[in-house]
Amino acid sequence: MHPYDDPDVIAGQGTIGMEILRQHGKPIHAIFCCVGGGGLLAGVAAYVKRVRPEIKVIGVQSVDSDAMTQSLAAGKRIELPSVGLFADGAAVKLVGAETFRVCQEYVDEMISVDNDAICAAIKDVFEDTRSILEPAGALSLAGAKEYAKRHNLRDKTLVAVASGANMNFDRLRFVAERAEVGEQREAVLAVTIPEKPGSFKKFCDLLGNRNITEFNYRYGDADKAHIFVGVGVHNRAEGVRITEMLQRHELPCLDLTDDEMAKSHIRYMVGGHAPQAENEVLYRFVFPERPGALLNFLETLRSDWNISLFHYRNHGADFGRVLVGMQVPPADRQAFQGFLARLGYEYVDETGNPAYRMFLG
Repeated sequence: MHPYDDPDVIAGQGTIGMEILRQHGKPIHAIFCCVGGGGLLAGVAAYVKRVRPEIKVIGVQSVDSDAMTQSLAAGKRIELPSVGLFADGAAVKLVGAETFRVCQEYVDEMISVDNDAICAAIKDVFEDTRSILEPAGALSLAGAKEYAKRHNLRDKTLVAVASGANMNFDRLRFVAERAEVGEQREAVLAVTIPEKPGSFKKFCDLLGNRNITEFNYRYGDADKAHIFVGVGVHNRAEGVRITEMLQRHELPCLDLTDDEMAKSHIRYMVGGHAPQAENEVLYRFVFPERPGALLNFLETLRSDWNISLFHYRNHGADFGRVLVGMQVPPADRQAFQGFLARLGYEYVDETGNPAYRMFLG
């Protein structure tokens, strides 16, 4: 039996929509469902739209696993080359033919959210109920929060279908770290201060009594130093105001709140400049979390390309986030592209990332 692309499975999942309408007689503005292959969304939408067509039915996906979102926008099923695995319960490259047909007819809208928003939703549910959702199960709540914010909703009833208990304990560390950013309660900044007496005090005075969530500093050179700092804020706008305030006081500031490499790697490695690492290129890889993944990488890499930086941190997922610096002469760049193609791992070129330049390059 197909896990989602089967009429009986879709109908069975649609009974969730029946339960919602039977248990909540008051007006409902919208119902939110997480989406992988589309069975839950299709079933709920088919039932709700037949009984209460005024209720919006909205699907929610992770930004790196948005096959249904792309398919509905294109008017045909789109197969993704790869999917993010943080919300692994909804990580589907190609949605079902029948679920797509039903969603085309009945679904009002799709919303995509990032991992930080998912972590914030997990925290919300835990603080309200002391229950821990898996990332895919928290997608619907993350989408409801984004929808309410986007439309500035007040006094409306939103229903989010929460599901899943497939939470790896080790992953909770990652969830806790990213929830504050996802709630827009933390701004992550890189600040450059002059290396002279009084500069550090001036920086602290400007931040005032704000809560410092993280602080990393190392002497850089005789002229200036770079500080990696996390600051507690009430919303995203406050983080922007802090950045602008520091700039006005001649303390160059770079907002890294949305920089994935800075949040996953740089914050654990601040202070590692290596001027002797000539021709260094920096790449962020997604390694399969299985025996032999690293060995495969090393065996595929040419022996004369020295690894000058390597950072890996286990996030309790079935893939590993790895940051690798390699010394590749300019004449070998075409051969290096061939290496990336043969390796077959998802990657992002971070050589030009400003956080790398400030703290590691």
